[in-house]
Amino acid sequence: MKPEIEAAIDSINVTMNAGGMNTINIVLAFVMYGVALGIKPHSFVEVFQKPKSVVVGVCCQLVLLPLFTFLLALLMDSVGWISWSMALGMILVASCPGGNISNFISSLSKANIELSVCLTAISTALAVLMTPFNFWLYGNLFLKFAAVHGEVPHLVIPLWDVFKTIFILLGVPLTLGILTSRYLPKLAEKMKKPFQYASIVFFLAMVVLSFMGNLDAFVKCIKYIFLIVLIHNLLALTIGFNTASIFKLPRRDRRTLTIETGIQNSGLGLVLLLGTQIFAGLPPHGGMLVITAWWGVWHIISGLAVAGFFNRSKKPLED
Repeated sequence: MKPEIEAAIDSINVTMNAGGMNTINIVLAFVMYGVALGIKPHSFVEVFQKPKSVVVGVCCQLVLLPLFTFLLALLMDSVGWISWSMALGMILVASCPGGNISNFISSLSKANIELSVCLTAISTALAVLMTPFNFWLYGNLFLKFAAVHGEVPHLVIPLWDVFKTIFILLGVPLTLGILTSRYLPKLAEKMKKPFQYASIVFFLAMVVLSFMGNLDAFVKCIKYIFLIVLIHNLLALTIGFNTASIFKLPRRDRRTLTIETGIQNSGLGLVLLLGTQIFAGLPPHGGMLVITAWWGVWHIISGLAVAGFFNRSKKPLED
């Protein structure tokens, strides 16, 4: 990458409006309620009675994805595709837990929704420890092998954000949705389809709003980051699907692991980058911002595409 291009990208400042993020989180809670209308409580018992899929899924998210992202970043750096800050952005995204929209995408894909919810909750809970550790480990390893002078700062995950994600955005709407399905089954059945269609419209609107809010920043660097995020996201999806296939998990679980590994909570990455002073001591690092922000847009698009691909498959879901 030419020095002038790298400097232009690192000078970019991506903005994140707190009110907008709160609105998105509230709507996400309603989306999760809609997802929960199709969940049966006994299915969670089945997930933990056969924990193989849970263990493999957690390993995909917390071990394999950060490791292979580090290797991919080294490869891209060796051919001059990325700057050091873009590489750290890739590693930051890979170190974040699974994204909340993965549960919705799993429901669209006729995947194992209960497994998806469990994996999202587990990876989010472990984010307090694993996100700082993976980012510190692979970030510093990258700087060392890429011969970049500097040191990656230690992340401090805001406990309130983790609590809010697990309890408010996941726990409360899921509980209400499951209770509705259990005690008001006819109403739940009538609401499932409208909630699903409304959710698709909402996520497409999120893509448009993400573009509009940071249009200038994306226009300046989209041709440089599009391919990078595309390859990185394909790597994540492939890790989930191939690992699940190697361990011979049921087809519904393979779909779930593909989606869970391919959809990351890049919103947490943006909170760390923009809402804290953790990275204040680094040189200009717009590359981290644009990679993380574009991930937040792209994994919605790729998630909907993967759901469409899975739904075209004629193979039986039950092995």
